[in-house]
Amino acid sequence: MSNESMTVDQEAELVRQIREGREKILAELSKTIIGQDDVVEQLLLCLFSGGHCLITGAPGLAKTLLVRSVAEVFHLNFQRIQFTPDLMPADITGTEILEQTNDGQRQLQFVKGPIFANVILADEINRTPPKTQAALLEAMQEHQVTAAGKRYQLDEPFFVLATQNPIEMEGTYPLPEAQLDRFMFNVLIDYLPPEQEVQVVLQTTAKAGEEIQPIFSAEDVKHFHALVRRVPVTEQVASYAVALASATRPGREGSLDFVNEWVSWGAGIRAAQTLVLAGKARALLQGRAHVTHEDISHLAKPALRHRVLTSYKAEAEGVTIEQIIERLVDTVKPGA
Repeated sequence: MSNESMTVDQEAELVRQIREGREKILAELSKTIIGQDDVVEQLLLCLFSGGHCLITGAPGLAKTLLVRSVAEVFHLNFQRIQFTPDLMPADITGTEILEQTNDGQRQLQFVKGPIFANVILADEINRTPPKTQAALLEAMQEHQVTAAGKRYQLDEPFFVLATQNPIEMEGTYPLPEAQLDRFMFNVLIDYLPPEQEVQVVLQTTAKAGEEIQPIFSAEDVKHFHALVRRVPVTEQVASYAVALASATRPGREGSLDFVNEWVSWGAGIRAAQTLVLAGKARALLQGRAHVTHEDISHLAKPALRHRVLTSYKAEAEGVTIEQIIERLVDTVKPGA
């Protein structure tokens, strides 16, 4: 069944599956993940929208376990790639090797790399050189890789979930703005409250926990992508998303004073597209068939925090990107 051939009844069934499956998904993830409700929600929104996700957090906060658990819930092939300074593009995309055929002839055979999976965990992506980062960029944007002049399509659905360690920045290669913009969300993982840390310690030092049971399939995920895009959105809601994104741009006519002071570069049109598309996915996950202004404002931080660059003045005054976005949401009102 192709995405284009879904009937109204089939769409209604998928909506029901998403609404009823949300609690099942969270129940399965709770077998291995404790707390981090906002992080889980944002990862699911990326998955249902077909976007990539940047995950920022200190070591030991279960980033790998979370991504692996999400892949298991949706029965998707999972690969973890540890990015290091000596990693080459062929190490992730694959390479051609010379093989001998049955008739004694020799021919080049392409051996697929670990990027040929549904869910890729690009661990510490800022530790690999720009050449390898660029190879990943092609895969993220085009869903294909190029080797020896030939193009190879990646498996669908395809998601890149990349992690960054915000503590150790020495000897790293910060992602260029063009690649950062390809990530739908920048998700922040913070330390758990003490009571939840106690639960984690008790759970991880006891006997092996329950195995996660798959709920959906790769085909279901592809149908979900088509369904999310069919969720209606009013022009007023879309205008609000555009207003939030454009308000981050300094030096323009009508720019907010605090933006001119604290922002050196604002978000592009992909930010507004992300807000609307993720808003559609959030509406479906909550059992609604329409996007609200609250969906847009709720998603402002993960959609904007990696697309807005703070100025030297903001750094000198101790103003964070989180504070700027909060003030932005408080200032820019729907219909204004």
